[in-house]
Amino acid sequence: MFKKALLIAALMTPALFANAHEFDLGSLHIEHPWSREMPPVAPTAAAYFVVDNNGKEADRLIAIHTPVAEKAEMHEHVHAGGVMKMQQVQAVDIPVGGQVKFEPMGYHVMLFGLEQQMKAGEHFPMTLTFEKAGDVEVQVNVQKDAPAAGETHTH
Repeated sequence: MFKKALLIAALMTPALFANAHEFDLGSLHIEHPWSREMPPVAPTAAAYFVVDNNGKEADRLIAIHTPVAEKAEMHEHVHAGGVMKMQQVQAVDIPVGGQVKFEPMGYHVMLFGLEQQMKAGEHFPMTLTFEKAGDVEVQVNVQKDAPAAGETHTH
Protein backbone atom coordinates (compact mmCIF):
# COMPACT_ATOMS: atom_id res chain seq x y z
CA MET A 1 0.00 0.00 0.00
CA PHE A 2 2.82 2.41 0.90
CA LYS A 3 4.61 1.75 -2.43
CA LYS A 4 1.41 2.47 -4.36
CA ALA A 5 0.91 5.78 -2.52
CA LEU A 6 4.54 6.70 -3.11
CA LEU A 7 4.20 5.93 -6.83
CA ILE A 8 1.07 8.07 -7.11
CA ALA A 9 2.82 10.95 -5.31
CA ALA A 10 5.84 10.67 -7.62
CA LEU A 11 3.63 10.72 -10.71
CA MET A 12 1.74 13.79 -9.48
CA THR A 13 4.88 15.78 -8.58
CA PRO A 14 5.74 16.91 -12.16
CA ALA A 15 2.19 18.24 -12.55
CA LEU A 16 2.60 20.31 -9.41
CA PHE A 17 5.87 21.79 -10.68
CA ALA A 18 4.34 22.50 -14.08
CA ASN A 19 1.79 24.78 -12.42
CA ALA A 20 4.22 26.49 -10.03
CA HIS A 21 4.48 30.13 -10.99
CA GLU A 22 6.32 31.66 -8.04
CA PHE A 23 9.80 31.02 -6.67
CA ASP A 24 11.70 32.56 -3.75
CA LEU A 25 15.39 33.04 -3.07
CA GLY A 26 15.95 34.90 0.20
CA SER A 27 14.22 38.27 -0.20
CA LEU A 28 13.87 37.86 -3.97
CA HIS A 29 10.54 36.69 -5.37
CA ILE A 30 10.31 35.46 -8.97
CA GLU A 31 6.84 35.41 -10.52
CA HIS A 32 5.41 33.48 -13.45
CA PRO A 33 8.38 32.48 -15.65
CA TRP A 34 6.97 31.87 -19.13
CA SER A 35 7.93 31.52 -22.77
CA ARG A 36 5.78 31.79 -25.88
CA GLU A 37 5.38 28.72 -28.07
CA MET A 38 7.40 29.27 -31.25
CA PRO A 39 7.22 27.57 -34.68
CA PRO A 40 9.35 24.38 -34.84
CA VAL A 41 11.80 26.06 -37.28
CA ALA A 42 12.40 29.19 -35.15
CA PRO A 43 16.10 29.42 -34.22
CA THR A 44 15.52 31.19 -30.89
CA ALA A 45 12.96 31.69 -28.13
CA ALA A 46 12.55 34.19 -25.31
CA ALA A 47 11.67 33.80 -21.63
CA TYR A 48 10.02 36.29 -19.31
CA PHE A 49 9.36 36.70 -15.57
CA VAL A 50 9.09 39.32 -12.82
CA VAL A 51 11.57 39.78 -9.95
CA ASP A 52 10.55 41.56 -6.73
CA ASN A 53 13.19 42.55 -4.19
CA ASN A 54 11.57 42.58 -0.76
CA GLY A 55 14.90 42.85 1.06
CA LYS A 56 17.04 45.59 2.50
CA GLU A 57 19.82 45.49 -0.10
CA ALA A 58 19.95 45.73 -3.87
CA ASP A 59 21.00 42.73 -5.94
CA ARG A 60 21.87 42.07 -9.57
CA LEU A 61 20.85 39.31 -11.95
CA ILE A 62 24.20 38.36 -13.50
CA ALA A 63 23.65 35.09 -15.40
CA ILE A 64 21.02 32.71 -16.73
CA HIS A 65 21.44 29.08 -17.76
CA THR A 66 19.11 26.39 -19.07
CA PRO A 67 19.81 22.87 -20.36
CA VAL A 68 17.41 23.38 -23.31
CA ALA A 69 19.62 25.99 -25.02
CA GLU A 70 23.30 26.30 -25.88
CA LYS A 71 23.26 29.89 -24.65
CA ALA A 72 20.93 32.16 -22.65
CA GLU A 73 21.49 35.94 -22.72
CA MET A 74 19.75 38.86 -21.04
CA HIS A 75 18.57 41.44 -23.56
CA GLU A 76 16.60 44.68 -23.56
CA HIS A 77 14.73 46.65 -26.18
CA VAL A 78 15.87 50.26 -26.57
CA HIS A 79 14.86 53.16 -28.79
CA ALA A 80 17.86 54.42 -30.78
CA GLY A 81 17.53 57.00 -33.55
CA GLY A 82 13.78 56.45 -33.78
CA VAL A 83 14.25 52.70 -34.20
CA MET A 84 13.51 49.96 -31.67
CA LYS A 85 16.43 47.56 -31.34
CA MET A 86 17.48 44.71 -29.08
CA GLN A 87 20.80 44.67 -27.24
CA GLN A 88 22.49 42.30 -24.81
CA VAL A 89 23.02 43.39 -21.20
CA GLN A 90 25.55 41.82 -18.84
CA ALA A 91 23.52 42.34 -15.65
CA VAL A 92 20.19 43.73 -14.48
CA ASP A 93 19.94 45.67 -11.22
CA ILE A 94 17.19 44.61 -8.81
CA PRO A 95 16.65 47.66 -6.54
CA VAL A 96 15.65 47.50 -2.88
CA GLY A 97 11.88 47.36 -2.61
CA GLY A 98 11.71 47.36 -6.40
CA GLN A 99 10.40 45.20 -9.18
CA VAL A 100 11.99 44.37 -12.53
CA LYS A 101 9.83 42.94 -15.29
CA PHE A 102 11.24 40.71 -18.00
CA GLU A 103 8.50 41.14 -20.60
CA PRO A 104 7.98 41.52 -24.35
CA MET A 105 9.47 44.84 -25.60
CA GLY A 106 11.52 45.19 -22.38
CA TYR A 107 14.10 43.08 -20.59
CA HIS A 108 13.92 39.43 -21.67
CA VAL A 109 16.03 36.26 -21.87
CA MET A 110 17.04 35.14 -25.36
CA LEU A 111 17.57 31.40 -25.77
CA PHE A 112 19.96 30.42 -28.58
CA GLY A 113 20.87 26.99 -29.97
CA LEU A 114 17.71 25.24 -28.87
CA GLU A 115 17.63 21.46 -29.15
CA GLN A 116 13.98 21.86 -30.18
CA GLN A 117 11.15 24.33 -29.69
CA MET A 118 8.88 23.60 -26.75
CA LYS A 119 5.11 23.34 -27.19
CA ALA A 120 2.40 25.04 -25.16
CA GLY A 121 1.76 23.12 -21.95
CA GLU A 122 5.38 22.03 -21.57
CA HIS A 123 7.91 23.54 -19.20
CA PHE A 124 11.68 23.67 -18.80
CA PRO A 125 14.17 24.53 -16.03
CA MET A 126 16.10 27.79 -16.03
CA THR A 127 18.64 28.87 -13.40
CA LEU A 128 18.85 32.55 -12.46
CA THR A 129 22.12 33.64 -10.84
CA PHE A 130 22.04 36.71 -8.62
CA GLU A 131 25.20 38.47 -7.47
CA LYS A 132 24.34 38.33 -3.74
CA ALA A 133 21.45 35.88 -3.35
CA GLY A 134 23.00 33.13 -5.49
CA ASP A 135 21.19 30.64 -7.75
CA VAL A 136 17.53 29.71 -8.02
CA GLU A 137 16.06 27.22 -10.48
CA VAL A 138 12.66 28.15 -11.85
CA GLN A 139 10.31 26.25 -14.14
CA VAL A 140 9.37 28.17 -17.29
CA ASN A 141 5.88 27.44 -18.58
CA VAL A 142 5.47 27.46 -22.36
CA GLN A 143 2.26 29.18 -23.45
CA LYS A 144 0.46 29.84 -26.74
CA ASP A 145 0.17 33.56 -25.90
CA ALA A 146 1.44 36.10 -23.41
CA PRO A 147 -0.31 35.86 -20.02
CA ALA A 148 -3.29 38.10 -19.44
CA ALA A 149 -2.59 41.15 -17.28
CA GLY A 150 -4.09 39.45 -14.22
CA GLU A 151 -1.95 36.32 -14.55
CA THR A 152 1.28 38.02 -13.49
CA HIS A 153 0.93 38.87 -9.82
CA THR A 154 2.54 42.00 -8.46
CA HIS A 155 3.19 43.11 -4.90
